Amino acid sequence: MAAKNNLVQKLESVNEYEREPIPQSKLKSWKSFVGTYAGEHTAGTEFVLGPLFVAHGASAIDLVTGLLVGNILAVLSWAFFTGKAAAKTRTTLYFQLEKIAGSRFTMIYNLVNAVAFCFLAGAMITVAATAVGIPFDMAMPALDDTLPTSFGFVITVFVVGAITTVIAMFGFNQVVKFANIAAPWMIMIFIAAAVAVLPRLGINSIEDFWPVAKETIWSGVPLEGKSKFTFWHIMFFAWFCNMAMHIGMADMSILRYAKKWTAGFATSTGVFLGHYVAWLASGILYSLFLLESQNSLVFAPGPIAYEAVGISGAICVIIAGWTTANPTLYRAGLAIQSINPKWKTWKVTLFVGLITTIAACFPALMMQLLDFVALYGLVLMPVGAVIYIDIFLFPKMGLRSNFAEITNRNFNPAVGITWLVTLVFCLGLNLYGGIEIFFLGLPGWFVAVIAYIISSKIVQKNSVVPIATKPIQKEVSIS
Repeated sequence: MAAKNNLVQKLESVNEYEREPIPQSKLKSWKSFVGTYAGEHTAGTEFVLGPLFVAHGASAIDLVTGLLVGNILAVLSWAFFTGKAAAKTRTTLYFQLEKIAGSRFTMIYNLVNAVAFCFLAGAMITVAATAVGIPFDMAMPALDDTLPTSFGFVITVFVVGAITTVIAMFGFNQVVKFANIAAPWMIMIFIAAAVAVLPRLGINSIEDFWPVAKETIWSGVPLEGKSKFTFWHIMFFAWFCNMAMHIGMADMSILRYAKKWTAGFATSTGVFLGHYVAWLASGILYSLFLLESQNSLVFAPGPIAYEAVGISGAICVIIAGWTTANPTLYRAGLAIQSINPKWKTWKVTLFVGLITTIAACFPALMMQLLDFVALYGLVLMPVGAVIYIDIFLFPKMGLRSNFAEITNRNFNPAVGITWLVTLVFCLGLNLYGGIEIFFLGLPGWFVAVIAYIISSKIVQKNSVVPIATKPIQKEVSIS
């Protein structure tokens, strides 16, 4: 009983500053973010996305060059968009959005945001479960599976989900500690595993690598039923696979702890080790699996890594799933908690973890990860454009920032109009223009910017609500 009370007291003492700027004493150096991002982005998704490029027939040259350009653009987006916004406000995305859009819009957005994060974390729990289930001869999901494959699979998912949720419940500090411990080891396993299996692919020297890579690993021929990926698919996916985090501003919740906005460049450890080296490494492992299994449809990262390098590969898959699911659950908990500030974040995270674990029982989340990541980033992107323009452009244009807060409104129609117009525009391009989801983020962002500026001018000009005279909460900026 005493131990239980002590645990509750520790959870109750966790303060994540959900509705106030981060105090200067709590700011962290860039080193904290190097580990956090390396752990999060050299993680479970890499065991899925790397193989999916192989399945979609990406050629070797398209993959190498597309990932290089796309990842550079992603790092710049994190630094110059999210990093600058987070350092200026020191608030979570959710609290900042409430100031701009009002509590009603923010509630809707937070629900959508939380559901998206739950699904992503759920996919990572599924990834880890495929490794945990290896000793129990668990039936593994195949590429076309959508429902749970067995009762044992469900039990395994719930065990993994419980551990992931407990770590996230203890807040940002524990997420950082876990990532810093796991990241270096995981990166080494990714690289060692890929190098270890090269002879089985016919690569016995450096000179052998590129010819085999072009002909066997990334042959440019998609698996049956899969679409063909080009340089542009890969470049835009590498840039926008984390669109919700950088251009969509979700990582304001993480980077608000940074002493300087330049901590956004710390994401380079994640994207170049994870979204470059690890995607290439996991693609190599999957190519070997396809070669030795005669193109089996089984798609389970755990067994694939285990067959390549043994128990260390399986353990790496487990830890990799956790290091993505932990910060994702943390973000989801903040999104839900912001709906009602009286709710304790750890209790909300516990609830979110349960929902996420249930979702993880469905392998479809993992199998459709490419499309899902692109879709949820696209849905959240317009709000990121709104926040960036509101913080940095409106003061120069003579428009009022934080309009909902200073007018005591619970809904800013300009934000609702922007979100609706942007998503309708993107849907139209997809349905009637035939443009794939991977390419919609860039034109969609400019549409969101234009829509928000025009609608804000109209709303603010015709506002009949008197501007509040109460002082606005002071923002903390450390450049």
